[in-house]
Amino acid sequence: MNALEIKNLTKAFSGFRLGELSLTLPAGCIMGLIGENGAGKSTTIRLILEMLKPDSGSVVVLGQQRVNKEDVGVVLDEVGIPECLTAKQVGKVMAGIFRNWEPSTYDAHLSKLSLPTDKPFKDFSRGMKMKLGIAIAMSHGAKLLLLDEATSGLDPVVRDEVVEMFSEFTRDENHSILISSHIVSDLEKLCDYVAFLHQGKLLLCEEKDLLLGTYGIVHCSGAELEAFADDAVLGKRVNAYGATAIVHRDAVPAGMHVSPVSIEELFLFMVKEGK
Repeated sequence: MNALEIKNLTKAFSGFRLGELSLTLPAGCIMGLIGENGAGKSTTIRLILEMLKPDSGSVVVLGQQRVNKEDVGVVLDEVGIPECLTAKQVGKVMAGIFRNWEPSTYDAHLSKLSLPTDKPFKDFSRGMKMKLGIAIAMSHGAKLLLLDEATSGLDPVVRDEVVEMFSEFTRDENHSILISSHIVSDLEKLCDYVAFLHQGKLLLCEEKDLLLGTYGIVHCSGAELEAFADDAVLGKRVNAYGATAIVHRDAVPAGMHVSPVSIEELFLFMVKEGK
């Protein structure tokens, strides 16, 4: 069973339109939703959660047409916790909301993330708020995590710890994650699949390792680049000193050096080429 199936999803606002968006997240995998601010990442996650009504298309979550809050852990870009509550009090509230709430798991996450248990939420930094949201999402037996900029505001050391927590979560083949972030380096380390969104359109959705194995970067002269077939070049930059291009590895002439490409470089090239 797939964790998430989105087919021909659309949503229009004044000055912005998402879609038609189609993607599939297999069970046991992590998909990174990559895009600049305003690309449609948060809109997509809110449509999945039924916080917005789509204009057309369908969303199936864990084999169901409707979202079951017990099975889905959520961290949005703003963590909605009453400001007067402490982390300890939040745990008691959540125990009354989720049937499968796991107090010991929650306490372990608070400790791992170095969160104070008796400090009011209003006194938390943005990074602390995101960490609390992550602790909650991972403490009620969820099978799917939907994370919108969940690593935003975290320092590099904590981000690395959180990435490890997410990786550990999906070692269970029944667990999956959809995570959006503008910190592409986090997603490159973490994800099995990547989906590129730009101005509401899906540019690409593919296995990360397949992408990295298919494409590479070449540095050459403009004349050498002209020799490539048009469909062999995904994106290029040409100036007076030469050319840099992302190309299909199997289209590179023998003897020409091909450097590895990162997911961030691939995304930036695709956006600038408008493909």
